[in-house]
Order: sequence, then structure tokens, then C-alpha cells
Amino acid sequence: MNFADADRTPTGPDAEPGSDAETGPDARPAGSDAETGPDAKPTGPAAEPADPAAAGDATRGPIDHDGRRDELAAALAEVRRRIAEAATAAGRQAAEVRLVAITKTFPAEDAALLADLGVTDLGENRDQEAGEKAAEVRELGPDRRPRWHMVGRLQRNKARSVVGWADVVQSLDSVRLADALSRAARVAMDEGRRSTPLDVLLQASLDDDPERGGCPLDGLAALADHAAGLDGLRLVGVMAVAPLGADPDRAYATLWQASTTLRARHPQASEVSAGMSGDLESAIRQGSTCVRVGTALLGGRRIASP
Repeated sequence: MNFADADRTPTGPDAEPGSDAETGPDARPAGSDAETGPDAKPTGPAAEPADPAAAGDATRGPIDHDGRRDELAAALAEVRRRIAEAATAAGRQAAEVRLVAITKTFPAEDAALLADLGVTDLGENRDQEAGEKAAEVRELGPDRRPRWHMVGRLQRNKARSVVGWADVVQSLDSVRLADALSRAARVAMDEGRRSTPLDVLLQASLDDDPERGGCPLDGLAALADHAAGLDGLRLVGVMAVAPLGADPDRAYATLWQASTTLRARHPQASEVSAGMSGDLESAIRQGSTCVRVGTALLGGRRIASP
């Protein structure tokens, strides 16, 4: 089972920042949407009222389902082509690399369209936005059951909320957060709000910069031992973001070595979540089993995070 952006700027030891989960050379400035609202006028005498499901709301702008679906399908095909070519060049199979679409700041309609196009894993970096979006996606189509990943830095006091929507937390970086998630997951299972333990990946810091989050490499073993012993959690691997300005191949080679060492003690922790829109080829070359792609799939931001 393979899983899978996250540059974070905390405001405290366990702060959840307001930054985007994907940064780097492929990041684009926020875009603007066409305005809607009560002053919109019909364009002709036979004009019919807009379909609310198609029109969206004033903060999101109108959604052209057919046009947007085609747009997303083309972007998805290109990302999958890049993954396949990178895997082949590394002597690997494309099926070894899971794609997690980072839908942060995009409407639930986009997430639902990606699910319809065959994307099985969706990632978010803010709890409130993600919980609401996951519920909207269910309302848009109960048969859609994407696997939701929390990829942003997480406050301990958000643990109860996160276990209500996330299948995977990729940003576990402290013993205290592990304990909070374990307690919340156990309670959620006891109350019937979730049926399985919470899968977790340890976020490794590749530059020891406390402003960007992550567990120092020399602390991963102890954190892994602790997390693996907690009820309500399943330790499944490691995650990292390449340091800003660093050679991504070197950074991801370091993560792969850390993963190899960790698997000697915890063989089930085989996931390596690394690579985003701008450096997924480097990550796959260095062993990534999961890439987290936002901009290359969805373009610039469409809505603001709450």
C-alpha cells in the first residue's frame, strides 16, 4: 500500500500554519475567478436560471463542469506521463508510485472530478477546509470514496477533528502529536466515527530547520518506536519536503537512506512520500513511492483557504 506537499511556516512548536502545502519553482500566484452574484443578468430573453450545482457560489466563481473536466483530464494525463517516464528511467514500474492530488484551496467540485477521473488519493493541508471539503465530496456523490491525506503541519488540538476525515496523516513529527492522534483515533473507533486505525507517516526534517517542521533525522528511530506502539495508529512510512534551494536528488537520497534504516526496525513502514510538481522526477529516481502534486494538476489557486 503506497501513500502520499508541504512547506510549512509554524507560529509555535505545534502550530498549523497558513502556508500552502506545495511550494517551489512550480508554485504559481493565486488566480481570480469570474464574478457571480445577485447583480448577474440573463444574456437573452430565453435565458434560464443557472444550475446552482454548476454555478458554484460567489467565492468560487462559476464552474464549467465539461470544460474543467477536460482541463483536469489533460493535466492528469501529463502528470501520469511524467511519473511513468521517470519510473522507467529509474528501472521501476509506474504502478510503484502513488499519486496524491493536492486539492488545497480548490473547490470540492474539482476534487470530485479528479475522483471521477480515477484519482484515488487526495491531499489537504488545513483541517477546517479539508473536513468541509471531504463532506462536500461525499454529498456530490456517495460512491466517491477517495483516500484523504493530511499533509500540513498539525496542531495537537486538531487531532480529534482530523481523525474524522483523514485516512492518512503524513506530517507526524513529535511524540506529543502521536499521543494526541492515538487518543483521538481510539475514541473515534469506539464511537463508530472511523472503522480503522489512522495511518501515519513520519515527517523527516532534511535541513533541521525548525521553522519548516519535521522530526530531525537522528530522532526518527525513537519517534517510530513510539508511534508503532500506540493503539489507534499504523506506522506506514516517512515523508519529507526538499529544503528550499537544495539539490532535490541529494535531499531525497537522504530520505531514502533514512527510510531504509527505519524499515530495518519497522518493516511495515515502507512508504516514502517525496516529490511535488517541480521535482517529482528526482523523487522517483531516489525511491519515492508517493508524489504529492498540486499545481501541475490544478493550476493556480481558485479559492482562499479558511
